[in-house]
Amino acid sequence: MARSRRPPASPGPFADDPLLKEFFDQFFGPRSPGNRGEFHQPGLGSGVIVDRRGYVLTNFHVIKGADAVLVRLSSKREYRGRIVGTDTKTDLAVVRFEPESDVTVASMGNSDALRVGEWAVAIGNPFGLDQTVTVGVVSATGRADVGIASYENFIQTDASINPGNSGGPLVNLHGEVIGINTAIVATGQGIGFAIPANMAKRVVDQLIDRGKVTRGWLGVAVQPLTPELAQALGVKDGKGAVVSRVYPSSPAASADLKQNDVIVTFSGVPVEDYNHLHRLAAEAEVGRPVKLGIVRERQPKTVELKISEAPDATSTPGR
Repeated sequence: MARSRRPPASPGPFADDPLLKEFFDQFFGPRSPGNRGEFHQPGLGSGVIVDRRGYVLTNFHVIKGADAVLVRLSSKREYRGRIVGTDTKTDLAVVRFEPESDVTVASMGNSDALRVGEWAVAIGNPFGLDQTVTVGVVSATGRADVGIASYENFIQTDASINPGNSGGPLVNLHGEVIGINTAIVATGQGIGFAIPANMAKRVVDQLIDRGKVTRGWLGVAVQPLTPELAQALGVKDGKGAVVSRVYPSSPAASADLKQNDVIVTFSGVPVEDYNHLHRLAAEAEVGRPVKLGIVRERQPKTVELKISEAPDATSTPGR
C-alpha cells in the first residue's frame, strides 16, 4: 500500500545566493514563489484484505497525513483507495478499494490461544520489496507499556519486521492472521511487535460499520499494584489495579468506588494488572452492567455498575 504526502513549501537553501540559485535552476527549473510545482513524498506500508468488498486493514501510521492512498495487490493490479476509518488508540485503520473481481480474504486466527515459542511468519513490503516473508517465533504475548499506542497488548516476535512491513500480517503455520505487524525496537535485534488479531477484529468491525470505535469506560484512573501496595492494601496474590482517582458523574462514582480500592475481578475475570483492566473496560459493551470484585481496607467486596461510553481522550482520561 502506498501513500503520497505534500510537504509544506519552503524557499529552498539557495534562495539568498543568486549564483547557486541560477546553477540549480538550470537543472531543476525555476523555484520562484509562483512556480514551485508540486512534490509528492511517497510512503509504503502493507495491509490485509479483511472483506470481499475491498476493505483493507492496516496501521494508522501507514496512512497518516496521506493525500492519496494506492492499493497494490499481489497480482500487481493497483486501485485508488479511500480511508474508511481510523483508530489512533490502537494504531489501526481501514482503507477501501473497489475490486473488479473476487479477492482473497485473509483468515483471522485466535490470538488469545497463542503460546510463546510458536512459529510466526511476517509478510509485507519491507523497503519496497513486495511480498517478502520472514520467519520467527512468538517471543512473548501481552506486551504493554511499550509506548506505541494507548491500548497495548502486543505480540512480540523475532520474525524480521522492517519499514514497509507495518500493517502487514503476522500469520501462524495454518495461514491464519494472528497479528498486524506494527513496530520494532530500533536499538535491538529480533524485537518486533504486532497487534493481536482478536483486538484488530473488534476494531475493524466497528470501523467498517460506523467509521469509528466506541469503547467502554469505568470512570477511574488506576495505577500499578506494586508489591509494597499489595501488602499494605491486603491483596495476597499481588494482582489487580489500584484506583487512584474516581471521576465525578462516572459509573465508578455512581457505584461508590473509592481511592485505594483494588479492582481484582471484572465480571468474574481475574484482573492481572492495570493494563489488563484498561483493556477489559474498553472492550466491554456500552450500557452493559458489570460486577467488579474489589479489596477495600483489606476486605473483599463486590460492586456493580453500568459501563458508559468513553469520552474523548482530550476531555477526560481514565478507565
